[in-house]
Amino acid sequence: MITKHVHRGLTWVDLESPSQDEIRTIAKEYNLNPLVIHELSAPSLRPKVDLYEHFIYLILHFPRLRKNKGGEEDHEVDFILGKKFLISVRYGTSETFYYVSKMFDASAILNKEHFGTHAGVFFCFLVGKFYEALLHELSAVRESLRSIENRIFSGEERDMVVHLSRVSRDLLYFRRSLSLHRDVLESFEIAEKKLFGAEFSFRLRTLIGDYYRVEHAVESNMAFLGELRETNNALLTTKQNEIMKTLTVLAFIALPATTVLSLFQIDSISRPLIGMRFDFWILVLLVGSIAIGLYTWFKRKRWL
Repeated sequence: MITKHVHRGLTWVDLESPSQDEIRTIAKEYNLNPLVIHELSAPSLRPKVDLYEHFIYLILHFPRLRKNKGGEEDHEVDFILGKKFLISVRYGTSETFYYVSKMFDASAILNKEHFGTHAGVFFCFLVGKFYEALLHELSAVRESLRSIENRIFSGEERDMVVHLSRVSRDLLYFRRSLSLHRDVLESFEIAEKKLFGAEFSFRLRTLIGDYYRVEHAVESNMAFLGELRETNNALLTTKQNEIMKTLTVLAFIALPATTVLSLFQIDSISRPLIGMRFDFWILVLLVGSIAIGLYTWFKRKRWL
């Protein structure tokens, strides 16, 4: 599907899951290189930047968590920047694109100057909105970590192992998906100076700053996750040690009692107490006294 937006000489052409005919139509209209047409025909595996005579071709992958189905998937966006046009090609719906398109159309209707004088400024605005959306995602991850922290200290350490692993998976996915953005933006900074001039550098540095904020948020959440995981493991280990200590003490208490009873089971001629009146209750009292005595001793030693 092709959607075209025009405002003060700036044209934004948005292609959502385009067909081959739609790609060829846009390529012919904007005189795109055959290599770019080939790249647009299918999703790309890695981000990249290419400088052509009258435009810059740039690919970025943005992390996107699928909250309803679980898991994650990259949202690839291909950008073609000319001086007065921006072509975006994507392979799926995007709330960010919907929001920015409404802003663009509103600016056109009200004749407001929001997106600068060339496509480079609008590109920075659009990608900046993507980074802003990622910061919201990472804020939600931070809240999940705070909820996990509260549950850890509420005695749910065992259940939180799975939750911590899921958050770790999401953060690792964010880090992996964003890992190449820095190199792509630095390469784009070199290309944009040739197409838009040196005065555009300030806008691009602002965009790179937005990227660093996202990167910092990812690393901050990773550090918080690491501390929670260490705390959770320490609490689990302490609880398991307490259980093992209790079981060991109980086994030690039972050992003398079992030994005494075993002695009285020996089939010998002379067995004290056996055959006497109330011999069973005497044995029970003897074994109980041994157990209570050992339990009292462990309590005084603070081993229980």
